[in-house]
Amino acid sequence: MTYKQLLHSQSLMITASSIVFPFYLLLLRNLGDSYSQFGLAYGIFALTAALSHPLIGSWSDRVGEKRLLLLYTFGMAVVMIIVPVLTTITQVYIVQIIMGLLGALQKTAEKIALSRQTDRAHRGKQVGHYHLWTSIWAALAVIATGYIIDFLTIGSLFYITSFMYVAAGVLIWQKPKTIELERDHSL
Repeated sequence: MTYKQLLHSQSLMITASSIVFPFYLLLLRNLGDSYSQFGLAYGIFALTAALSHPLIGSWSDRVGEKRLLLLYTFGMAVVMIIVPVLTTITQVYIVQIIMGLLGALQKTAEKIALSRQTDRAHRGKQVGHYHLWTSIWAALAVIATGYIIDFLTIGSLFYITSFMYVAAGVLIWQKPKTIELERDHSL
């Protein structure tokens, strides 16, 4: 995987998550009876991710970051299809556990991939560039969603993001166009 593949796929993934995140929070609140259930659901996500990081970190050494990112993208695509049909808070808790595991996969694999795709001498600049573009896409996604939600259902946003996760997976899956590692990080 090249730096550009990583940048483009992660930008797409972050855009997808930024589109649905505010509406996912509303869904959690609407399914729960109280703010404590909302807090528990989000806490389950964070705790699952935290507890799984050591295992995922050691697993990444054996399977590689590309496979982890593929598992994340296709896993999130499936989760986004399921989210609109959740009807109970118990189902939300189960999805939160799955999303916690997937989030830990992504976070670990992204850092490993980014460290491998940057030059030691210019790492700071390249990481800054990477975060600039992934953050811009996240911001644009939130702004655009605010405008287009009037024309779509909340459920359709989850289906759109499922497609975006699949597209990000396809970007990761593609073989680099050159044999050498890409070091030209211009867009």
